[in-house]
Amino acid sequence: MGVEGFFGRLGEVLGSAIRFVVDALEGFFGLLALAGHNFLEGLSRALGMDDQSLLSLGALLVGLLLLLSALRAFFRRAFISGAFNLLLGLWLLSWLIH
Repeated sequence: MGVEGFFGRLGEVLGSAIRFVVDALEGFFGLLALAGHNFLEGLSRALGMDDQSLLSLGALLVGLLLLLSALRAFFRRAFISGAFNLLLGLWLLSWLIH
């Protein structure tokens, strides 16, 4: 009888500890998700983009990568590909931003 009570309490303590860790991790990752959501919402609001579309955020990333590629091409003295990437990136970003 004493052994069952001991293991019952041990199970309760272990279950409480696991529950505490899971709740703490849930809160932590919830805060990270909320921070990421607020960051993307603020970014899209400042740029005048649709804030609920992952496609527009992906296009923003592609446009910024094209501008970076143009900058790198200009540093390599590849002016034609730099100008092409610059125009393509600016066209994409101007299409995105209202």
